[in-house]
Amino acid sequence: MGKVALILSGCGHLDGSEVHETVLCMLHLAKCHHEIQVFAPDKMQKKVMNHLSKKKEDSSRNALIEAARIARGRIKPLTELKVEAFDACLMPGGMGAMLQFSDFEEKGEAFHLDATLKEILLSFYKDKKPIGATCISPLLLAKAFEGVASIKLTLGSDVSYKKLLENLGMQGVVAKAAECIADKEHKVYTTPCYMEPEDLAAISLGIE
Repeated sequence: MGKVALILSGCGHLDGSEVHETVLCMLHLAKCHHEIQVFAPDKMQKKVMNHLSKKKEDSSRNALIEAARIARGRIKPLTELKVEAFDACLMPGGMGAMLQFSDFEEKGEAFHLDATLKEILLSFYKDKKPIGATCISPLLLAKAFEGVASIKLTLGSDVSYKKLLENLGMQGVVAKAAECIADKEHKVYTTPCYMEPEDLAAISLGIE
């Protein structure tokens, strides 16, 4: 039994955290009797998407308040995350991860990572505490660890995403939704989830 920091970016796969992935992360952590504390950035989302029409809306939402929907209100601002108080951290996917924590949409491969998140990830890494990421979130790990370590990461079976990870100095690995790529040396664990064709049962296996 340990204490795990679950880092979200909103609510909904188009502009926040992917709900299925987040709930499955929480479920499998609970099955292992881990204590979970949810965090999210207290900032306005870069965009708000209508998840029915899949079109951008002319409105504004706060990522922390949106993520509180999934966390049932039990959530804290990311700035309050103290690495020494946790045994591991886990980041579900969803486009909000890239939108709230980077400028990837504007700059592509040359993107910058949110300074607060980068510091947190590097602290977990330096303390040799496990780090997990699902779906698109491993790309944030790649940027955090660029120039620090060459870590095995996956963004699914698309070779262009594998190349993207390799361009950031990582060891890109092709994987299916039901697979988890474990870099045991660096204690980093990633799984593709919805980077692969939709299959909730396979995604659950990958997260588990």
